[in-house]
Amino acid sequence: MRIRRILAAVIATAALAGLGLTGAVTATAATAQGAPSYVTPSQCKQGGGTPAINEAGNYCKGGTYDGEQID
Repeated sequence: MRIRRILAAVIATAALAGLGLTGAVTATAATAQGAPSYVTPSQCKQGGGTPAINEAGNYCKGGTYDGEQID
């Protein structure tokens, strides 16, 4: 009888842990597929990058915002 209770507790714990992991993966995927990020030229400079406004695409080169589009 005691073994059944322990086994039930282990199965319940594993099921709840699996639901928690599934929720975390879903939340991560939702944030990774969001809208494209835009930064200002001053944010690009503060992040250690150089705004390449005159080049095609207007992107930040280098720093924290490397590759993000400048608005």
